[in-house]
Amino acid sequence: MKIICIGRNYHEHAKELNNPVPAKPVFFMKPDSALVIRNRPFYYPDFSSDIHHELEVVIKIDRLGRSIEKRYASRYFSQIGLGIDFTARDLQAECKKGGLPWEIAKGFDYSAPVSKFLPLTNFADIHNLNFHLDINGERVQTGNTSEMIFSFEHIISYVSQFITLKTGDLIYTGTPAGVGPVKVGDRLTAYMEETKLMDFQVK
Repeated sequence: MKIICIGRNYHEHAKELNNPVPAKPVFFMKPDSALVIRNRPFYYPDFSSDIHHELEVVIKIDRLGRSIEKRYASRYFSQIGLGIDFTARDLQAECKKGGLPWEIAKGFDYSAPVSKFLPLTNFADIHNLNFHLDINGERVQTGNTSEMIFSFEHIISYVSQFITLKTGDLIYTGTPAGVGPVKVGDRLTAYMEETKLMDFQVK
């Protein structure tokens, strides 16, 4: 199982981090040891003092595919959920400054909590889905999949040109604006439309 993450897929998020808007999808990967399921706690690592939340819609691949044409990409997933791409922003800034890869800022253990998955048939239009994140009851991130620069189908087609997609692979499809720090004791709750899919604490 692979965790593939799309970066800079919402205009406003790219702007808030002073990053250029990409002309094609940007992706990186997290190891399976990053996964956290069933609303288990996120344990704040001791190697960072600036962990940020990034709420994302996540799709689960359910067919083997390689070099998938965009027009057929919708056949490769039938479930959708939410995830948090936790990022050690201080480590990321240090790596970027030196022109180095920044996997240690993204791929560390437990950096990818994910919700349960819901069938696409639960939703009238997956390309117009509202989602949001609350911390301690206060809204911190809101997004709608209509604001994505690259659609689910575009992402699947693009990534599969380089990496074979396998059943069970997860694709984090990018975060909207509003990313920010978390601290020990915070309670994170995430919703897709009005359905609460995530509810866990930072310890």
